[in-house]
Amino acid sequence: MRPNFVFILADDLGYADLGSYSARGRSSCSPHLDRLAKQGLRFTQGYANSAVCSPTRFALMTGRWQHRLRGGADEPIRSGSARGDARLGLPPAHPTLPSLLRGAGYATGLVGKWHLGFPPHFGPLKSGYDEFFGSLSGAQDYFTHCDPGGVHDLFEGEQEVFRKGYLTDLITAKAVSFLKRKRAQPFLLSVHYNAPHWPWETRRDAAEAKRIAKIYHFDGGSLATYLEMVRIMDEGIGRILAELKKLKLERNTVVVFTSDNGGERYADTWPLVGKKMDLLEGGIRVPYIVRWPALVKPGGVTAQHAVTMDWVATFLDAAGVKPHPDYPLDGRSLLQVLKSPKKTFARELYWKMLFREQKALRAGDWKYFSVEGNEFLFNLAKDERERANYAMREPKVFSSLKEKFSAWEAQLPKHPDAVYSVPATRADLAVPSS
Repeated sequence: MRPNFVFILADDLGYADLGSYSARGRSSCSPHLDRLAKQGLRFTQGYANSAVCSPTRFALMTGRWQHRLRGGADEPIRSGSARGDARLGLPPAHPTLPSLLRGAGYATGLVGKWHLGFPPHFGPLKSGYDEFFGSLSGAQDYFTHCDPGGVHDLFEGEQEVFRKGYLTDLITAKAVSFLKRKRAQPFLLSVHYNAPHWPWETRRDAAEAKRIAKIYHFDGGSLATYLEMVRIMDEGIGRILAELKKLKLERNTVVVFTSDNGGERYADTWPLVGKKMDLLEGGIRVPYIVRWPALVKPGGVTAQHAVTMDWVATFLDAAGVKPHPDYPLDGRSLLQVLKSPKKTFARELYWKMLFREQKALRAGDWKYFSVEGNEFLFNLAKDERERANYAMREPKVFSSLKEKFSAWEAQLPKHPDAVYSVPATRADLAVPSS
């Protein structure tokens, strides 16, 4: 019997924001996700494909390095300049996880954030989803449902809709509705929350939404607000899990939870250094929780190195669906690791960012890292905080990884017109010296 899939993606969640990942016991805002981790498998070396949102989402949809597509090179796709741009989005002709599963008889739905280009050229229904409810841009106010430019951004299918309510709750409700309606056939449900991305608003902050109008929100928020945003998302995930149990779908449904990149200003990444937009570990290492009672034993932990695009290969493998031969996957199936968490396989993971000219390669315990022309070699087994530079101490390892990175980068398309965007400057946020 083919499994169902529920893929839950948080937005800007820090590696240590969940109780099950917290190294210093800070977090009590994730009881449902912590229970999910006990019921399934927790990855300690899970990564996002990028340190910023839309590039990771290209990899999640295609199972390939995001740099293979022009839209995946922007960091991130910006709402204002991308509307109407036929270059900046996921081409409808490109095979995707939902299109391949739909072709094999799966019902497919996305609730939440898309951020892979705008109509008329791009959209969820053009890339394999039967149903869509959510936003097209990269950030939305939780009450007005407007993007950073003040444009209203809430859609059902391809039609703009107006709904009252806190956006996290609206996403949860639509996810539960999908499960109720699609229980009779195998399904892929993508639940892409915008939480805990700014603006910093809980259910009690409708007045704050009116006050800020534009949503960059440099003059608000707090740690307490952030943790409450995570808790509300966790509560919604609890509702989704309860519905699976109620519908007797729990045993053969693969539930995956992760984040699109590392945390932002209020997030916890301890013991890692760096946050969103950094290729240091805190910007790219994220929580990975997998529950599948039919296959995955409860309470497991794995040190397998994994990256977002691996879930495409894994889901297709589990469903018995082959990838499109003209678009070979760059991701690797994790199915055998789900069965046997201690039997990990070696591989290399690569990242590059226009922002600050960053490059990174993870190979075993070693990590090559370059930022603004400064190069480093870290041993993550000894120093997860990436403070000790082994470049001169281990010159052969350093040279080997640098050469491998250059070879990887050389086989990717070049996108000279790609851009990055960082809303918060040093004038907006105080930045520590180290």
